[in-house]
Amino acid sequence: MKKTFIRYFTIADFEEEEIWLREMNKKGWKLISMTIPCFYHFESCETEDVIYRLDFLDREAPEDYMQMLSDFGWEYIDTCAGWLYFRRSAATAASKEEGELFSDDESRVDLVGKIVRTRMLPIALLFFCSVLPNFLRTIDGEFTGHFGYAAQILFCTLFVIYVFMIVHCGIKLKKIRDRFRNE
Repeated sequence: MKKTFIRYFTIADFEEEEIWLREMNKKGWKLISMTIPCFYHFESCETEDVIYRLDFLDREAPEDYMQMLSDFGWEYIDTCAGWLYFRRSAATAASKEEGELFSDDESRVDLVGKIVRTRMLPIALLFFCSVLPNFLRTIDGEFTGHFGYAAQILFCTLFVIYVFMIVHCGIKLKKIRDRFRNE
């Protein structure tokens, strides 16, 4: 049996996403694929404690990287919007380190850096170059008539969404990076 769940995670919520996927597997649903923006496709399975891990690459994963993870017991599931999804049975992870994709905190800090460079900076650039100026134009009343009301609603909504994303993700990614640096 297959089932699709709708669940939204920001780019900074990857650890929560891993936990949610693990809980879904414990309930008898294993992830089989993802569809943008927030559709998770599962199939029923035996309940099992399975560790899910995500990696972020801004390009196609090198074949030797995928082979190395496979050699270490990680099953590749799918790629969605730059995120690579992996899993392995918790029973096969003899230590905490074997339950992690990254062997050191420096690699984890690099992961956060890749997310900031390839996702956060473009979001901030788009916000400051397009959303903010148009939001300010709607406040000044430059858009009039029916188009003006639609523009006001659109740019006010985009303004709120972008501010939330930038603040939420920025703070959370900084906390994650600082935690990895201090471990």
